[in-house]
Parts: sequence; C-alpha cells; structure tokens
Amino acid sequence: MRILAVSGSLRAGSYNTTLARAAVELAPAYVDAELYDRLAEIPPFDDDADGEDAPEPVRDLRARIEAADAVLFVTPEYNGSTPGVLKNAIDWASRPPRGQAALWGKTVAVSGATTGRYGAIWAQQDLRRVLGIAGARVLEGELPVSRAHEAFDEDGRIRDSALVERVREHVTKLAAEAGVARHVALAA
Repeated sequence: MRILAVSGSLRAGSYNTTLARAAVELAPAYVDAELYDRLAEIPPFDDDADGEDAPEPVRDLRARIEAADAVLFVTPEYNGSTPGVLKNAIDWASRPPRGQAALWGKTVAVSGATTGRYGAIWAQQDLRRVLGIAGARVLEGELPVSRAHEAFDEDGRIRDSALVERVREHVTKLAAEAGVARHVALAA
C-alpha cells in the first residue's frame, strides 16, 4: 500500500508540510508513505505544453500519483480557499480528461492546518470539490488543525496526543479505503 502526501504550501517551516510529514510518520506499518516535495517546480498549467512533452516536474507528479494507491492532500487556506500552487498541480494531474488522468479514480483525502481557529476548513471543502470534479474518489470528512503554531513542537512533532490519534485515524482510513478500491478493481 502506497500513499503520497502532498502539501499545498511552499513556505519553509510550513505547518501544512509539518502535518503532511507527521501523517507519513503516523501511517500504519503496512503503508509505504512518502512526502511529495516538488510542488514549487510545477509550471503554471498550459494545455499547449501538455501531452507527451509535458514538463518533467509534471510527468513526475503524474507518475508518483499513478504509482500511489492513495493521495493525502494537505492544504493551507489563503483568502478562504486553496493556494494557487496546489490547484495548479491538481489541474495538471487531472489531464488528460475522461478517465486517463493520474487523479481519475484515485482514492484521496484532505486535511489542512492554519494558525486560525478553523483549521483551513473552507480550503478543505474547496479542495474536496475540485478533486471530485477531477475524478478522484474523495473520502468523506476533513482533518482540520487549528492554531497550528501551537500544535507542533520545535522538532515538528505533534504536541497533543488527541491530534496524533486523529492524524493516525485519517491516514489509516485513507489506506483502508484505497485497499477496498484496489480489491474492487481487481475483482472487476
């Protein structure tokens, strides 16, 4: 079972990247989880640049999504929605359309962290909608982490045991749902 964790933040010291890293570490032992770290390299979406000669970072993103059984997207909230760099990556991963894209049928989950009180809940809702339109199998529910500046210690570890358990449950549910989807696909 492979899970790819994608943080929608480019900021060094990002709480969302810290949350994604924690999710990778808290994944069940049977899960091979990895953190995607090339978001900044993906150029703005350009349909004219797509196809067999798509930019290498785009081909890499698509290949890593295709190789994963599931993807965990972790989003900050900018102006009440997902950041442009994350939406841009999803735009690339949603092409080509009609069942051939890396995201098509992929089991995905969302989470997010902010320093505010709501834990990027609006961004997560928008992200769930965009991923669903892109053809992904989006798990119900979000994982909001509010007051993120207090949630992690200086080493990036989650301070609160209840949050550790919520993250572990979120990743475990994602892995279980991806396993069900894989089983159904093999049976078909």
